[in-house]
Amino acid sequence: MSESKVIIQLSDLHIVAEGSLHGKVDSFAILNEILATLEETGRFDAVLLTGDLADQGEPEAYRRLRSLVDAFSERTGVPVMYLPGNHDERGAFRAELFDDDDAERKSDQVLWIDGLRIIGLDSTAKDGHHGEFDDEQLTWLDEQLAVPAPLGTIVAFHHPPIPGPIDVINLITLREPERLAAVVEGRDVVMILAGHTHHVSGGALGGVPVWVATATAYQVDVRASDAGLFRGVTGSGFTRIDVDGSGAYATHLTPGTDENVLYQLDLELLRSHIGGASTEEKLDDALMSAGEH
Repeated sequence: MSESKVIIQLSDLHIVAEGSLHGKVDSFAILNEILATLEETGRFDAVLLTGDLADQGEPEAYRRLRSLVDAFSERTGVPVMYLPGNHDERGAFRAELFDDDDAERKSDQVLWIDGLRIIGLDSTAKDGHHGEFDDEQLTWLDEQLAVPAPLGTIVAFHHPPIPGPIDVINLITLREPERLAAVVEGRDVVMILAGHTHHVSGGALGGVPVWVATATAYQVDVRASDAGLFRGVTGSGFTRIDVDGSGAYATHLTPGTDENVLYQLDLELLRSHIGGASTEEKLDDALMSAGEH
């Protein structure tokens, strides 16, 4: 069993049945670009899609999404976890992504990657855009966590269990997060993953690190909230989570192309410049040398 795992989190894809999102964003093309980049250059063991997979919950949007993601999963041999968000329509979500006609069923699930356990929870509410967990879900989670996993557990869902910098968004995050905290505290949970806000943030709940991923579709400009505005802007991002047996570490990533490259240096050559005395000076020399090519 490998003692190191890499998980990719994509959140808030907002795939539409056809055309573009808000008349400007081709969310399907953005997802295709990210998956192609991962397939070409990435090393990863699982992909988590943490909610708002479709913008309006149309069946065709889920079919478009599944055709792309399932083909990616088959080519790479990497499992994918689909989780719903407040923009998702539960009936269409389950019918098109799980081949299940039970529109009442929550999409709670467990995925094992060797010794790493990933628990996905359905945080959607029937009567609003906020998040919530019922007693049955929290009891189920408590039962899952009763037996520790060798590499620990990641718990993933859509609605952040911590507040963010935009007050109005805090009205539709996870309600009663203290109930979740009581379940995860002192357990083997190495990180909680969420999305929903369209910007990156972090914190802790019950002593567990919390990572809130940005959206793949578009971003929310946090600075605009200081001027009393709620503003969406173009831009995309996703997350890499490394789990190595001692903990979990989240890294924000953005899609990039060769046109963005300022310098490039072989990692083995970089290692040859680092170590022993004058490490900082050797690193500076290496980067200056790389910038000349």
